[in-house]
Amino acid sequence: MTTKKRYFVSDAHFGIDSEYSSQVREKLFVKWLDEIKADACEINLVGDIFDFWFEYKHVVPAGFVTLLAKLRELTDSGIKIKYYTGNHDMWIFGYLPQVTGVELIRGVEQIAADGKIIYIGHGDGLGPYDKKYNFLKKIFSSKFFQFLFKVVHPEISFRIALAWSASSRKSHKYPEKINVQDEWLVKYAKTVLETQHVDFFVFGHRHIPILEKISDNTTFINLGDWLFNFTYAVYHDGEMHLKSYKDSLD
Repeated sequence: MTTKKRYFVSDAHFGIDSEYSSQVREKLFVKWLDEIKADACEINLVGDIFDFWFEYKHVVPAGFVTLLAKLRELTDSGIKIKYYTGNHDMWIFGYLPQVTGVELIRGVEQIAADGKIIYIGHGDGLGPYDKKYNFLKKIFSSKFFQFLFKVVHPEISFRIALAWSASSRKSHKYPEKINVQDEWLVKYAKTVLETQHVDFFVFGHRHIPILEKISDNTTFINLGDWLFNFTYAVYHDGEMHLKSYKDSLD
């Protein structure tokens, strides 16, 4: 039996304020990292840790020094950290992995742990369900569009990107309760199960904490967020648990 744990967290959206400021949430996140480092063998950052990230050749987003330094400290100590890009941070390239030591992963990944299969990804653009976003993702992922963005001065391009993000968030309401079977990511997970076995699906993106069986042998997890819920998942000895760190705000 394994003594070390695997942690999963997503959708912190550092760089914007919500009920709690980005600075307060970042400090809390670093505190959480300090607490879990004693028993963590792997930490999975499952997308949208930053509300917006774009790397020019000589320019990167300002701020986040405390968090980046903590990630470097943890990787230097031997803890493996994986960073799965999301829809808000798909433009991470070489700088962040180089500075922090994280392993950058685009799309989804399957890992084996303690005889279990864990399917991990941010969750954006999976399946045919969100046709509008899937179209936009193709544009944002294109080298040509990235080149066009780079030729705009950062003071302008970053303002545009942050305004777009804020507008998108205002127009999208995250429900407190949902019918899990109607969730797009649950439907996508079930299509995966048609051709292979998976014990745990771990996604972010939807900001709704979920841990629910979707078949006799498969559990679906949505990690929630660190904007409102302050939730994360822990995998240990073949079991997955969804926990909250919100009490630490008091």
